[in-house]
Amino acid sequence: MGDMANSSIEFHPKPQQREAPHAGGFGCTLAELRTLMELRGAEALQKIQEAYGDVSGLCRRLKTSPTEGLADNTNDLEKRRQIYGQNFIPPKQPKTFLQLVWEALQDVTLIILEVAAIVSLGLSFYAPPGEESEACGNVSGGAEDEGEAEAGWIEGAAILLSVICVVLVTAFNDWSKEKQFRGLQSRIEQEQKFTVIRNGQLLQVPVAALVVGDIAQVKYGDLLPADGVLIQGNDLKIDESSLTGESDHVRKAADKDPMLLSGTHVMEGSGRMVVTAVGVNSQTGIIFTLLGAGGEEEEKKDKKAKKQDGAVAMEMQPLKSAEGGEMEEREKKKANVPKKEKSVLQGKLTKLAVQIGKAGLVMSAITVIILVLYFVIETFVVEGRVWLAECTPVYVQYFVKFFIIGVTVLVVAVPEGLPLAVTISLAYSVKKMMKDNNLVRHLDACETMGNATAICSDKTGTLTTNRMTVVQSYLGDTHYKEIPAPSALTPKILDLLVHAISINSAYTTKILPPEKEGALPRQVGNKTECALLGFVLDLKRDFQPVREQIPEDKLYKVYTFNSVRKSMSTVIRMPEGGFRLFSKGASEILLKKCSNILNSNGELRSFRPRDRDDMVKKIIEPMACDGLRTICIAYRDFSAAQEPDWDNENEVVGDLTCIAVVGIEDPVRPEVPEAIRKCQRAGITVRMVTGDNINTARAIAAKCGIIQPGEDFLCLEGKEFNRRIRNEKGEIEQERLDKVWPKLRVLARSSPTDKHTLVKGIIDSTTGEQRQVVAVTGDGTNDGPALKKADVGFAMGIAGTDVAKEASDIILTDDNFTSIVKAVMWGRNVYDSISKFLQFQLTVNVVAVIVAFTGACITQDSPLKAVQMLWVNLIMDTFASLALATEPPTESLLLRKPYGRDKPLISRTMMKNILGHAVYQLTIIFTLLFVGELFFDIDSGRNAPLHSPPSEHYTIIFNTFVMMQLFNEINARKIHGERNVFDGIFGNPIFCTIVLGTFGIQIVIVQFGGKPFSCSPLSTEQWLWCLFVGVGELVWGQVIATIPTSQLKCLKEAGHGPGKDEMTDEELAEGEEEIDHAERELRRGQILWFRGLNRIQTQIRVVKAFRSSLYEGLEKPESKSSIHNFMATPEFLINDYTHNIPLIDDTDVDENEERLRAPPPPSPNQNNNAIDSGIYLTTHVTKSATSSAFSSRPGSPLHSVETSL
Repeated sequence: MGDMANSSIEFHPKPQQREAPHAGGFGCTLAELRTLMELRGAEALQKIQEAYGDVSGLCRRLKTSPTEGLADNTNDLEKRRQIYGQNFIPPKQPKTFLQLVWEALQDVTLIILEVAAIVSLGLSFYAPPGEESEACGNVSGGAEDEGEAEAGWIEGAAILLSVICVVLVTAFNDWSKEKQFRGLQSRIEQEQKFTVIRNGQLLQVPVAALVVGDIAQVKYGDLLPADGVLIQGNDLKIDESSLTGESDHVRKAADKDPMLLSGTHVMEGSGRMVVTAVGVNSQTGIIFTLLGAGGEEEEKKDKKAKKQDGAVAMEMQPLKSAEGGEMEEREKKKANVPKKEKSVLQGKLTKLAVQIGKAGLVMSAITVIILVLYFVIETFVVEGRVWLAECTPVYVQYFVKFFIIGVTVLVVAVPEGLPLAVTISLAYSVKKMMKDNNLVRHLDACETMGNATAICSDKTGTLTTNRMTVVQSYLGDTHYKEIPAPSALTPKILDLLVHAISINSAYTTKILPPEKEGALPRQVGNKTECALLGFVLDLKRDFQPVREQIPEDKLYKVYTFNSVRKSMSTVIRMPEGGFRLFSKGASEILLKKCSNILNSNGELRSFRPRDRDDMVKKIIEPMACDGLRTICIAYRDFSAAQEPDWDNENEVVGDLTCIAVVGIEDPVRPEVPEAIRKCQRAGITVRMVTGDNINTARAIAAKCGIIQPGEDFLCLEGKEFNRRIRNEKGEIEQERLDKVWPKLRVLARSSPTDKHTLVKGIIDSTTGEQRQVVAVTGDGTNDGPALKKADVGFAMGIAGTDVAKEASDIILTDDNFTSIVKAVMWGRNVYDSISKFLQFQLTVNVVAVIVAFTGACITQDSPLKAVQMLWVNLIMDTFASLALATEPPTESLLLRKPYGRDKPLISRTMMKNILGHAVYQLTIIFTLLFVGELFFDIDSGRNAPLHSPPSEHYTIIFNTFVMMQLFNEINARKIHGERNVFDGIFGNPIFCTIVLGTFGIQIVIVQFGGKPFSCSPLSTEQWLWCLFVGVGELVWGQVIATIPTSQLKCLKEAGHGPGKDEMTDEELAEGEEEIDHAERELRRGQILWFRGLNRIQTQIRVVKAFRSSLYEGLEKPESKSSIHNFMATPEFLINDYTHNIPLIDDTDVDENEERLRAPPPPSPNQNNNAIDSGIYLTTHVTKSATSSAFSSRPGSPLHSVETSL
């Protein structure tokens, strides 16, 4: 790590002959290797040849053997770790507990409470000066008894205690959540092992134990854990989309492009590589460091290094200059990215708390004013006293006492339980969501999810199982829509089929038994071949014995699959002499080479072009319309006498006999259609964004229920989508987007930038009555920008890359769409729980405030004492928040539309309930206060002399008050005006326990509370009356439910979301930052891309000049003179490339190109869903750009387009 400072882009031109003494006796420095790994393709080869001679030279410098690997001695490994770093990316420093506490303290409600508490505490310690003199008048200011005076501090202390509780609970939640997440991460990391060669032995070592100089075996399906240089490879193809966003597989070979990068997937073949960069120095590590995951020091060092080396780099090598400059840009931008805005709920709650605080202030001010006026008029007007100098302290003392009463009113008004209710509710949901396979990384995501109005989902792995399976087949003249019973097939056909599939597929592809009970069998290797092997297993046969009988080294000749052949063939020597060739491939290609087909008895019958067209119409096209990929399986026998020329492939693979045509698909997960139906019922639009072709996408969407027949919807390809949303200049226009997205249901062949554009467009749209809340699912690194932009980003826990997880809010641990529906349910539940709690808490507050207010003004002594208020306000509310916040979600939550951003927290119905119950409670309390003594035939508690023991009268008032709250807590369980408040009450044991527990404690307080609680014991009859009045709440609740809300126009709602005009500066800043976000997401691939585009534009102009007579219709490209000014137009983001598409892959151009080269053969299948077809051409300019589009060598996408046109 010490080398980080000078590691980024230096270049040491070293003379070849004398090897300089190097770091720790190794022949390469860290910086040198890092520079080497930044190069690609030919440049990299050239550098290796210049600096090391060849790859084995590099191995010698790194003191390792290409065949034997490292000697497994710990000192050497340790030394390598010290010089070249360890293979792990240090995670972000977790926030300390104190930081989390500090963050929790920033809440507005808590701040209001803290201030009130501190003032109240301060005043309680204010001791009155000297004795009252006669002269100053002995005004009965409703003097307190001593107990009350001594208990003055309790109020303030208790509020502070409640604040501390809330803060600790919040902080602890965040902390444990973070820990859980890290636990999950490290579990994933520890499970990952990789094969290396040490001492000539193959070993499986944990990924973190890899060191520079290790010789690693790479094979199909590996995720490369470190950067390396290929020593030897067989047909190796890598999917580098996680780094470059290009979905084309890159072919790697020791003599063409030997650079293997960490975080990329091996898609085909195998090989050995020497590890050259690990951890933070690998390509993925560098990106992680940019994302700020690798701690701040590195960033600072990096920044310094970047600045020093920028200049050198620029002259040295154009590719890197762009890279270096871009990194610096990224660093600068990173510094001023605003933090995520508050969640919707937090915004509404803060606003509500402020509103309540204001109301409380007004009430307390009025209380103070009334008391002061009353005192002044009583003393100076009625009694006609004169203000004497020596009486001033006494009068001041009175005023302070009035002020304390005012503060008490304020404290009663603010809902202390509110922050706690929110925290508990969210924390409880997060814990439970973990069981539903949702790992929530940001608490507010779970509540935002309840408001979601749109979900943009990936197809593969989320909606589908990500396991290819054969679903239809054509065998022996019969089209089977399901897997046929083995007995229905002729043994000869079955036997041929099993052999053709088992032998003619990579032997590395297999189907293994499931890891867990009840899971699906594991598919290893090529997905398409797995589907065919699965078909063999479904036919109750096994492929393993066949392979053991004919092992891989007995295969006579193999023509491997590639995008030009679109087929794979294997030749075996027959025991009785002669050869047999098995072939499989895209049906439209292989059927052209078939001249026979097996009939139902397993005999040959001829297969003419006419039959073929028939078959395409009746079998293949229907399969394609169902979104299936059709694959033909065929064979051919050669007699021993007529051994062909094996190199003449067209000769060998021809005159075949078709055994079967199968339709393969990635089936929709069985639970998905139901989940999507639930979403649609809940008012959430599901859109599918996929890289697959439009036919498959449309078929899958129809199966999932995303599109229904007869609906008005759009299914677009990425190219068409871009054409519709961009103006002539190629800029994205919001109003054009607004015409497209409401009806868009499927976006096929889309690039990551299209996804980001769509998400941003939906979020920024102002067409609807409320702003859309968008959830996005993603698994690849290139989904990062869209996941970050979305309101809620879901990353896949199994298939997802680390970068996707880093950018997401919720991780789906089972990659399943149904878990998203669960998240919606929990999100709505959080919202409702908080509303329930508010309905309960505000009723208590309204009543308490009015009682305290009138009590203070009329009897100058509140009927509810401070300690009693405290019990009601703090303890009961805290428990109530627990009880109401842990209501489990019900399916009925999914029957309503989402609330939207502007919907107030307290709806009209809730307002009606709050005020209705308050009226009932106040009526009862005031009746008891003023005529209670007559009714119960007890002494009046009003105007009791000082130091008198607690009266039964006031105890009854207190007890009744608590009973009414208890029963109102049951009413509060329903907020939409439902009648049955007991519905599902036993499904929530916490609720029942709390209600009964509170009741028990109340009995103890009243009977044995005595002086501290100002209570005197009550008789059974009095208890029954209190209970009776409490139960009255339930009856009254039914009365309120009968009044239609629509009649009560006068009721205001409260707690709206932030209004349109109140867009905070931060949010505006975020808008401006948008471009930067996207630019920051640019990768090396895109820079190459700009350059490629430039060259191509020149080439196109040349081609066009030749062609103008042929071809007038193409519009002029805008000329961008150089890459620099290309980058300089700030609005020219990477996602603006698409408007230049016509320049490159307007298919007509290709047709002309083809016509100049060769007459295109007629294709039977326009729909062409062949595996790697030329259709790819129309997806990414980049591909054609990088495969130097117009030199069209065989093997480039242009070449393979013949087959599809």
